[in-house]
Amino acid sequence: MKKIATSIWNGLLDFIYPRLCLGCNKVLLQQESVLCIGCTEQLPHTHYHHIHDNATFQRLEGRFGIGHATSFGYYTKGGLLQYLLQELKYKGNKSVGTFLGKSLHAALRNVDWLAEAGLVVPVPLHRQKQKYRGFNQSALIGQELAAGRGLPFLAENLVRIVDTGTQTAKSRMQRVENMKNAFVVKDRPAFAQQHILLIDDILTTGATIEHCALALEEAGAAKISVVTVGLAV
Repeated sequence: MKKIATSIWNGLLDFIYPRLCLGCNKVLLQQESVLCIGCTEQLPHTHYHHIHDNATFQRLEGRFGIGHATSFGYYTKGGLLQYLLQELKYKGNKSVGTFLGKSLHAALRNVDWLAEAGLVVPVPLHRQKQKYRGFNQSALIGQELAAGRGLPFLAENLVRIVDTGTQTAKSRMQRVENMKNAFVVKDRPAFAQQHILLIDDILTTGATIEHCALALEEAGAAKISVVTVGLAV
């Protein structure tokens, strides 16, 4: 009875305040969220998940003890994935984070190497940025993936202690230099001997992920695998 009442109420809300697809502005059906089915099918999937030596892996290889790496989709200027992530990060639309996390879980459902991971950890924001934004977008996405995989999720142990500012206009070398000593681990035993699945929203030069991974390795992590929503191309 409660389910029926909830369904009726949601249907009434959709009638009064119709939810619109962020891709095409079409009214969403009750079972749709963020994107309509048509726009969801237009997401620029990489299909990297079953390819070990993919472009995401290659961008990070040799910089730390990487196990596996993949990205959900291609992040291009003016593309649908860029629009969704901007809607999440700069407009505070947290439903996009939930949508992307669930989409990520669905895409990775049959990926064998994920069974090796024992813990999901998001790339952290500096406390001032998180306070300003109100949330960490990578944590929102990672939490959905962890829940879908039935994995422990630990978001407060890897900490960003240096506010590096925006990395957008910096070169790869500037980003690497900017990230030195930016991350610390509070409780080292929590990561010791763990295969950690590190989650981030976008992989560009890889400087942020590299220095997160180095901090995790220093804390005793046995292996780090990486999953990002977007791969900047």
